[in-house]
Amino acid sequence: MRKTRAKKRILLPDPKFNDTLVTRFVNNMMYEGKKSTAYNIFYDAIEIVAKRTEQDGLETWKKALANVTPAVEVRSRRVGGATFQIPQEIRGERRTALGIKWLIGSSRKRNEKSMAAKLAGEIVAAAKEEGTAFKKKEDVHRMAEANKAYAHFRM
Repeated sequence: MRKTRAKKRILLPDPKFNDTLVTRFVNNMMYEGKKSTAYNIFYDAIEIVAKRTEQDGLETWKKALANVTPAVEVRSRRVGGATFQIPQEIRGERRTALGIKWLIGSSRKRNEKSMAAKLAGEIVAAAKEEGTAFKKKEDVHRMAEANKAYAHFRM
């Protein structure tokens, strides 16, 4: 039998935009507990995005995050000695977590000078439905579509 579920921690909204999603994003981006540095990087990136797109930076970021957030994923399941990739819908919390993770991961791999510039570049690309993070989402969806025949093995 499994142990009890971990309690959900209450996140405080960030100081500038008063949004808990921003806090979640910054917490994922943070290294070694340096939250103020992570906040500075995020706010700088949002400013760069606002300059580049001439629109509200936070709205562009939310649009980018929505664009890289997956709806389905494939999970491995053993059935009769064979392993099948079974497509499953993702619940809301995990959906957002994956989107955040992919956006941060792909921005870290970019070739700009500072992390703020890298993050801004990836946000702008994701808002236009291009870039590495968006490609990752497309690949996951394509995998799920390809393995739709095994959907009846769902748990």
